[in-house]
Amino acid sequence: MGKLYLVPTPIGNLKDITFRAIEVLKEADLILAEDTRTSGKLLKHYEIDTHMHSHHMHNEHKTVEGIVNRIKNGETIALISDAGTPAISDPGFLLTRACVEADLKVDCLPGATAFVPALVNSGLPNDKFVFEGFLPVKKGRQTRLILLAEETRTMIFYESPHKLVKTLTHFTEYFGIERKVSVSREITKLHEETIRGTADEVLQHFTNKPPKGELVVVVEGKK
Repeated sequence: MGKLYLVPTPIGNLKDITFRAIEVLKEADLILAEDTRTSGKLLKHYEIDTHMHSHHMHNEHKTVEGIVNRIKNGETIALISDAGTPAISDPGFLLTRACVEADLKVDCLPGATAFVPALVNSGLPNDKFVFEGFLPVKKGRQTRLILLAEETRTMIFYESPHKLVKTLTHFTEYFGIERKVSVSREITKLHEETIRGTADEVLQHFTNKPPKGELVVVVEGKK
């Protein structure tokens, strides 16, 4: 039988990819990409000409069965997302679960993911932490924040630039203005920066200077 590889890709700097990842992408029978246009730039940079198919949140429910059958028939398939490790706030879980249930071999390569450097760089405790990803936009958001207000572990969130101020405002309301917060943006890219302080201080910073780029928010747990 074939195999499914989950292959992390750079979150910004194209050099942040492993030799093994390049080797797997070159030797695979097919690459499943979240956005073939975005991934095409990476593959071109490393002279990888493996055929790609689109695999994203809008079609993965329909394509999983066909992909599983291809692996059963002996194909090696590599799954990548636009950036980072597949299935971490990106497509990948459904296909991985289907392969595991079909007793097919799944290998996840180590590599780039945004929340790890943001956590380590925050200066907040990282011996125990919880990854929350994106908070609910509307339904369930308040309920989730009330629950997280009692969380004692360091919390990690992904957030978009146009929603960051709203989210930080909610943190001051539900967690308190003195809760420590670290916001890292554009990790590994030219304009990378990390802003640290209390929830209120970080809120004021981004209120006065609207953020741009990819963001990871790390929040101190309740003491």
